[in-house]
Amino acid sequence: MTMIAPMRTLGGQGLLLTGILLIASTLRAPITGVAPMLGMIGETSGIGAAEAGILTTLPLLAFAAISPVAAVLGRKWGIERSLFGALLVIAAGIALRSSGPVWALFAGTATIGAGIAVGNVLLPSLLKRDFPTRIASLTGAYAITSALAQALASVVAIPLAQLPGSNWHLSLASTLIFPLVALIAWAPQLGTHAAPTVEPASSPRGRIWHSLLAWQVTGFLGLTSLVFYIIVGWLPAILVQAAYPAATAGMLHGVLQLATAVPGLILGPMVRRMKDQRGIAIAVSLATCVSLLGLWQLPALAMLWVALFGFGAGAAFILGLTFVSLRTSHSHQAAALSGMAQCLGYSLAAAGPPLAGFAHDATGGWEVALACCAVATVLMAVLGRSAGRAATI
Repeated sequence: MTMIAPMRTLGGQGLLLTGILLIASTLRAPITGVAPMLGMIGETSGIGAAEAGILTTLPLLAFAAISPVAAVLGRKWGIERSLFGALLVIAAGIALRSSGPVWALFAGTATIGAGIAVGNVLLPSLLKRDFPTRIASLTGAYAITSALAQALASVVAIPLAQLPGSNWHLSLASTLIFPLVALIAWAPQLGTHAAPTVEPASSPRGRIWHSLLAWQVTGFLGLTSLVFYIIVGWLPAILVQAAYPAATAGMLHGVLQLATAVPGLILGPMVRRMKDQRGIAIAVSLATCVSLLGLWQLPALAMLWVALFGFGAGAAFILGLTFVSLRTSHSHQAAALSGMAQCLGYSLAAAGPPLAGFAHDATGGWEVALACCAVATVLMAVLGRSAGRAATI
């Protein structure tokens, strides 16, 4: 089934945009706020480094497993209703994760990932359907909102956990504010959900998996996610080993999240003026590479490298999401490509944090992980040159 966009007044469009941005605030903050507290969680819960690595990987596995299903949910129930359901799942996962038992910590984290996966897939499809001429700018806007929310979650995680009478359970529970506010703002959209129409005889789902361009977009987004989640998951540990205090490492972790918001301010207008996105895809990939090499060789300048990494990786992620919309012809095809790219991309990304952890345990340092991430960014540049062509599937 394809979807016909509902007719909305100007005020209705403003309410829709507000809802989109608030949904975006829930798509990273509940999981990225965990990394600064992994040491604290391990000390009080008894889980080891391997289990902590699984904790950071579970959301990515959920992204990979649920992403193909998300497009089906959008076709069957409508994008608006599916996104509302996703917010309910995220809220339930946060509550479960914070309830106390170790099993709930893992089950809640996986549940959060399942809800986020649906939002990851359907938001680009919604933009393609309702705002086809503003895709780049709105993708940047919701990337900014997501980055600000995850930066806030990272920066306040340890201070909240260290308040008198508080602990890491309450700190993790504080992220419940994001889906609750989004649910309130999104509720009016349930009355204006898009009506299904007959699906075209030639469904895009099969063609997507046979398209070289689709695989290039998938590879670019997958490598971006791989590098991003390795660094997000282990940056505090990398910095602590480089002799930074834990509080400073947590602050720099927040700087990274905040820096991912900056490209959203400038990338939208730039993309609209470009014939294609090949040059910018190569540039942001290589900027990310430089930041990783700097973090490896000159950790004393961590503030510079962390900010550069956040900017480069954030720009690459926005470009990847923009490719999903720009390289497709309509919202149904965009949802199919989004599901493919995020299923395979997050399957690749899920392997990153535990492999980086194993490399650290085997070598006693983070050099191998950082070097491998730098190589991955070079491959990103190669794929970005192809995915950035002015073509559609």
